[in-house]
Amino acid sequence: MASTSPNPPSALSGAALQASRAALNAALADQSASADASESLEPGEIQEVDMQAQAEGIRTVFSDPTNFNVKHPLYSPWTLWFDSPATKGRNLPQTPISAFPQTPLPQTPGVAAAQGWMEDIKRVISFDSVEEFWGLYNNIIPPSQLPQKANYYLFKEGIIPAWEDEANKNGGKWSIQLPKDKNRANVDKMWLYTMLAAIGETFDPSPTTNGSNADSLITGVIVSTRPQFYRLSIWTRLAPSATEEDGLRERIEGVGRHFKTSVLGYADAAKLAGPLATEVEFLSHKDSEKKGKAAKKIII
Repeated sequence: MASTSPNPPSALSGAALQASRAALNAALADQSASADASESLEPGEIQEVDMQAQAEGIRTVFSDPTNFNVKHPLYSPWTLWFDSPATKGRNLPQTPISAFPQTPLPQTPGVAAAQGWMEDIKRVISFDSVEEFWGLYNNIIPPSQLPQKANYYLFKEGIIPAWEDEANKNGGKWSIQLPKDKNRANVDKMWLYTMLAAIGETFDPSPTTNGSNADSLITGVIVSTRPQFYRLSIWTRLAPSATEEDGLRERIEGVGRHFKTSVLGYADAAKLAGPLATEVEFLSHKDSEKKGKAAKKIII
């Protein structure tokens, strides 16, 4: 069933609005003169544009959530995936997405474990604009209302939310575990801010701000519900080694610090560990696979 209390973008404030605007700033919207006007120009003549009239005619999703006429593309397209014990063996995700047709699953990397796991995860929808993101967000069940052992995965288009994917296999994840009884009222906001920071490229902004063609470190973000806690995770395509000297560790730590302070809203020096709770911790996927050995964690 659909969420009964959608959170329209025009009502956003604080960190959510800031992150949304970061998503807009990561996009390029060209406002060009009409073709007819251009064709009537003499060689070397410059078309005069009434900028005030154009500005007055622009309605964004922030000023008019239902009748906007401008679409803001994101820096990268994204895909939302979902799984839950209640959806195993079924063709549709247990979310109110009846308006969105089910799409075929892309090929899973050639690893038997990943193939079995991917049979139960469902691809919900892909999007590449701010407006499509809000259309999705306002029509799915929030994490606080999901059944136990359910997961949302928001990953860049073309990247499967599995360790074995080429984009993930050399990476790791930042994560935090939050007790359910103390965070039921906060987890929806935390998940929203995490998604906004991901699609707005604010976790690792360097590829979008310096004109570089380098890939962002971020491949996807996840929220998981468990019987006694929630877990939020940010997956990266690379993980620092003990001998790295190229600044990767500093960049990875920057992601974790932004996650802790700007997205989750904790003080930089805050200690978060406790019963069922963890600090904001980074662990490579390769270390996660090691059984019975001390993990090499980075803690912010």
